[in-house]
Amino acid sequence: MTTVFANSKSVTVLQGEYRVSTDPKIMFSTVLGSCIAACIYDPENGVGGMNHFLLANARQGGAANARYGVHAMELLINGILKKGAIRSNLKAKVFGGAKMSANLSDIGAANTEFVQQFLRDEGIPCVSSSVGGTSARRVRFHACSGAAQQTHVKDDRKLGELEQRAAARPAPAPVPAAGAAPAGVVDLF
Repeated sequence: MTTVFANSKSVTVLQGEYRVSTDPKIMFSTVLGSCIAACIYDPENGVGGMNHFLLANARQGGAANARYGVHAMELLINGILKKGAIRSNLKAKVFGGAKMSANLSDIGAANTEFVQQFLRDEGIPCVSSSVGGTSARRVRFHACSGAAQQTHVKDDRKLGELEQRAAARPAPAPVPAAGAAPAGVVDLF
């Protein structure tokens, strides 16, 4: 499985974005604190993608933005289906949802609860996940095979502060779709 990552071109997925691919040389990568990355794929047809959402729900309108869970999940699923996936083949792997600050509300838990319920409601099995905890993680996802890798991020305090500020900002205009130093052990999913 590690050769899948060694021979891949990395494409970063930022907050409020999603990416979909059928290219076996593409690997998606992101760094998460309280945010969630849903990695959804169709292993039979070699298509998949990753999103990165900041909040489960919009606070005051603005739900039609990939920063928010419902819109991010719909964009990702529709993007994968448009690339040839069959809905009944879809599988998910979910990452993130950490509690990044002991003094603030647990955005990560709300995000985790949202994505798990969304996947159940849509009938998409979550075959693997790494959520919660108190540290950030770097996630790499090979969309065609469904292989995923996670590394915990050293000194993630700054990431938590950035996520809290981003959550407080108004939603930016939607981003059109396009096809932290690691520390510790790498987990494969």
